[in-house]
Amino acid sequence: MPHLVAAFDKFRGTATAAAVSGAAARAARSSGWTADELPLADGGEGTLDALSRVLGGERRRSTVRGPLGQRVDAPWLFLPHGLQLSTEAARLGLGDGSGGTDGPAALLEAARASGRALLRAPRGDDPVEARTDGVGDLVLAALGAGARLVIVGVGGTATTDGGYGALSALREADRLGRARLVVAYDVTTPFRMAAESFAPQKGATPAQVSTLRARLDALSGRYRDEYGVDVDRLEGAGAAGGLAGGLAALGARLVPGFALVAALVDLDRRVAAADLVVTGEGRLDTTSFEGKVVGGVLAAAGGGVAALCVAGQIESGIERHWAGRRGRVDAVSLVETVGKARARRATATAVSDVVSAACRHWPRPASR
Repeated sequence: MPHLVAAFDKFRGTATAAAVSGAAARAARSSGWTADELPLADGGEGTLDALSRVLGGERRRSTVRGPLGQRVDAPWLFLPHGLQLSTEAARLGLGDGSGGTDGPAALLEAARASGRALLRAPRGDDPVEARTDGVGDLVLAALGAGARLVIVGVGGTATTDGGYGALSALREADRLGRARLVVAYDVTTPFRMAAESFAPQKGATPAQVSTLRARLDALSGRYRDEYGVDVDRLEGAGAAGGLAGGLAALGARLVPGFALVAALVDLDRRVAAADLVVTGEGRLDTTSFEGKVVGGVLAAAGGGVAALCVAGQIESGIERHWAGRRGRVDAVSLVETVGKARARRATATAVSDVVSAACRHWPRPASR
């Protein structure tokens, strides 16, 4: 009986990774296949939901400061028995050398405390005023519960405060102690470039971008002088408007978000067992292969496992990213297949239809 692994990222604004992965897996089972649901993320939005399905643990909630100081109810994951780690996860610095963690662990998502979605009525000064204090509050909640390892997935924040809000909350409480802090970043942007790279997406005007760049320049020097950490040398320090760099100043280890998620869910082993791996996201383009889910899944399947990419839209010429790969790769655009309206209105159903057709006609020649 053929086996399918459904390993999707979110389709931003239309469907979660869990929804499309589940739809694809059900479609495969209905066609007589076995299937493994494996929703994924890259350290940004969706990381909490993707990992909680695999790791189990306890979903908890804490009231923390939102990006503009309002109170928000933020979920997080507590793992009272810690983590059993694969060799790859241990190599990323998550373990204590014994194949696991030396006590309870916690998984947090910065966007749940300081995310853009929490700005219900933008005022115009949000790009400058938004802060990450709530991320620090979440870390404190995890430490208060006894976590010895705290993983923070960054990305999707409304902030460009260089992480100073989170750092201030933790420094004032003086609670990090011997706990280890790991930051999963979703972009490799340098710390000082966070303003130019992301602030316009958060509504910043050119004048505000200049203000934010000056803030990051000042914080870079401050972190170096006060904490002995040169955030300008750290890959990913600019993630979440510099939040990753601010936490690094306190001693956090920065790791690529997709690599961390893949290691925790044992992606390589699960993909190796598949006859077909199906992945995708809202838009498949060049950035999909820069530390993101689709590129990572295709790399994991690179030993010869066939792959199918299903995306809302697909950039022309994207096939060059898997040219010469062992094992075939097919790519299907939902917009071209079912139309833009249905692709957005019924994303999971459209994915299910594509996967059903692929399973029914298995095996078939690759389309290049």
